[in-house]
Amino acid sequence: MIRVLLADDQALMRAGFRALLEAEDDLEVVGEATDGASAVQLARRLRPDVVLMDVQMPGLDGIEATRRIAADPDLAAIRILILTNYGLDSYVFAALRAGASGFLLKDADPTDLLQAVAVVARGDALLAPAVTRTLISEFVAGPPPAVPTAGRDVLTAREQEIVELVARGLTNDEIALRMVISPLTAKTHVNRAMTKLHCRDRAQLVVWAYESGLVAPRRR
Repeated sequence: MIRVLLADDQALMRAGFRALLEAEDDLEVVGEATDGASAVQLARRLRPDVVLMDVQMPGLDGIEATRRIAADPDLAAIRILILTNYGLDSYVFAALRAGASGFLLKDADPTDLLQAVAVVARGDALLAPAVTRTLISEFVAGPPPAVPTAGRDVLTAREQEIVELVARGLTNDEIALRMVISPLTAKTHVNRAMTKLHCRDRAQLVVWAYESGLVAPRRR
């Protein structure tokens, strides 16, 4: 059973998400938060597997709520899925930096939402290749990356090459084909890189790749 916490200031949105999720046998909505502060409090009390987090909420917004949850070692197992009306706006990359596992548009197909919750709950990457590439495009059009907190020297040359391909939006299968290795080997390299860099998931790995300078932004 995947336990989900809803964080959205719009009652209609929460009701819609609850109805969709609870129609599934393996999903349970354990709580609802109307702002970021209550989302953090409920996350600490209920320990859900996944938080569906709206970005724009009164008081404490979804980005800061995400940051507080991700920074709490006791809540390390919680995955945060950012919900937004605006696609890849300026909030989304900040949310990924703050520790979110990925994002989804509120008008996404119901099947996409259900799949996203399941993927995040497993601890796998949420960001599909097309989404990753769009994220990258948005990022490189912005200001120069910040000084990274972890150096590239913690990775082997092979791991650096694979992380670069992840940041370019390739799946494990595509990486395997490009590097003439098995998909399982590609996944192992990706997981090792995430462990060494203390990245929560693939989305954080993409963020690190650009902030570290491993992947040079392609300026427009």
